[in-house]
Amino acid sequence: MAESSNSELGQDKIPIEEDGPISIGSSSEDCGGEATEAMGKKRKKRKRENKTEGSLLQDPLVVFGSDIMMKILRHLDACSVALSLLVSRGWHGVASSDRLWASKCEELWFGKAHIARSSQVRGLSKLAAYSISVMDGKRTRIMKEDLCDHVWEFHFNEVAPEYWRNLDPYWKGTGPPMRRYFHPDGSLTADPGDEVWGGHESSYSVVTSFVGEGQIREHYVRINSWSRMSVSRKENWSWEMSNNLSCYTSIPDARKEGGTGPLFPFSCFPLIYMFKFV
Repeated sequence: MAESSNSELGQDKIPIEEDGPISIGSSSEDCGGEATEAMGKKRKKRKRENKTEGSLLQDPLVVFGSDIMMKILRHLDACSVALSLLVSRGWHGVASSDRLWASKCEELWFGKAHIARSSQVRGLSKLAAYSISVMDGKRTRIMKEDLCDHVWEFHFNEVAPEYWRNLDPYWKGTGPPMRRYFHPDGSLTADPGDEVWGGHESSYSVVTSFVGEGQIREHYVRINSWSRMSVSRKENWSWEMSNNLSCYTSIPDARKEGGTGPLFPFSCFPLIYMFKFV
């Protein structure tokens, strides 16, 4: 009986391997270790993300320095550079640099017929020169200085009498267009030998009337007693004056030293206009 009992108990014994400990499932200590390790990884990941986010939120001027920021700003359009003036004093110092705006001015002036005299004042910053140039380019009120500073091409329109068109090189194709010259004393002249001119005296006047708070009601140029000439400005900043019979167009003179047109005081062009480029 004893042997039988021992054999039965022997069958219920758990075999012990000599090469290692007993392994039955996972203990609570193992679960706790894995959880702790997972929490540690999450904390490290969060720290890395916070560090990355902090780097992204840093001021680019502080991160890159003024020289690299200058190179970056050179690739932006003028309006974007102007807006960067508002970021901080440091940004304003870089974004208002003459080195930066000198190239912007060259880009703006390229292909333009006329350069505003007000933008060529000695000692004026390039930022101010750009702002003034843009605003003057939008000006549609012609002044006596504009008339006198430029040489003007003249030709008759198609509805003009045939007699006059037959004398006009523009229609005959026999030579360059006729030219006209406006003078500060109010007189108007032509080149010698101009068949249309005929040597008679001629005068002009600029007429401008206003309504309300400086809003222009009428604006035109009159030569002698002929029909008034409406005034318009082209995309290249040249001027055009025309009526039903004839047309005057200013000849490009962008290389004229000191610029052309009226000399407006700088106070007429506050830098807030920088944000009206588009």
